[in-house]
Amino acid sequence: MTRPILFVLCFAFMCSISNGVLAGERYTVTYPRPDGDFDERSRYSLKLLELALQKAGVDYTLQPSKLPMQQGRALVMLEKGLGEVNITWSMTSIEREERLLPIRIPICRGLIGWRIALITADQPDLLAAVRTRADLAKLLAGQGHDWPDTTILRANRLPTLGVVGYQSLFKTLLARRYDYFPRSVSEIWAEASEQLSAGIMVDPYIAIHYPAASYFFVNKQNLRLANWVHTGLERALADGSFEQLFQQEMRDSLIAARLDKRVIIELDNPLLPPATPLNRRELWYRPRLAAPSKPAHPPQ
Repeated sequence: MTRPILFVLCFAFMCSISNGVLAGERYTVTYPRPDGDFDERSRYSLKLLELALQKAGVDYTLQPSKLPMQQGRALVMLEKGLGEVNITWSMTSIEREERLLPIRIPICRGLIGWRIALITADQPDLLAAVRTRADLAKLLAGQGHDWPDTTILRANRLPTLGVVGYQSLFKTLLARRYDYFPRSVSEIWAEASEQLSAGIMVDPYIAIHYPAASYFFVNKQNLRLANWVHTGLERALADGSFEQLFQQEMRDSLIAARLDKRVIIELDNPLLPPATPLNRRELWYRPRLAAPSKPAHPPQ
C-alpha cells in the first residue's frame, strides 16, 4: 500500500473516531433511572443529551440503568466505572470535578442556581416578610443530604436539614420537619403539580440565587463519550438548536417563576470550581430583575 493511500485511510479512521463511532458500531449510553415513576426532572436533560449525541453524529442507544439510582450512588458508580451507568448529570462542585470528568456547558444555563421554595399549603404567606438572608435564616430549609446545595445553604448560614431520599423530602416537609424546600426554577413546577393534592404549594414571594451549573459527567477515562457530548453541545449552541430546546422546555417555567416580581436573596457559592465558564455569556440565562420594594403578591 502506497504512503498516500495509507495516509488517507488513517485520516479517515481518525475522523470517524472524532465524529462518531466506527461503522457498524452502536454505542450504549446508560444514565441513572429516575427515582420514582413520576419524576419529570430528567426529561429536559435527556432531550439535551440526545440532541448532543445526534449533533456529534454518534450511532447510539440511550437507556436507563436497570434499577432506580439516587444521585449519590450514581456518582459513585460512575467514578468506579462499574458499567451500571456511563453518564449522569448533576450540579457541579469542586469535589465532583476532582472525581469525574465534567462537560463544562451548563445544561440548564445556570437555572439550577435560581431557586424557589416549596412550602406547605396551609402556610401560604410563610416567606412573605422575608427581605434579607438574615430573615430567611430564621427558618429551616430542607435539601438532599448529599446535594451541593445543602453545603451552599449552610455556608451562607441558612439552617438546613439534610434528608435521605428524594421522595422523603416531600414527606418530611408535610410532617413539618423543616419549613421550606428550595427547588430549581427548572424543576419546581412539575414537582408542585405532582404534590399539590398532598398539600404542597409554590411560594410566591422570594427567589434564592447563587451561581451554579449542572453538567453532564462521565468517568475520567471515558474521553470518547466526553468528546462526543461536548462536540454535540457546542454544535447545538452554534446552530441555535440548544437555545430552541431550552426555550421549548423552560419557557413556561420561567414565565410562571415571575422572577422580576420576587425578592431576590443572593447567596455565595463556595463550591463553584474556578474552571466554571462564567465568561461565556451565551451559556447562561440572565433574567431581567427588578426586586420589589415590598413583598410581591401572589398571582390572582
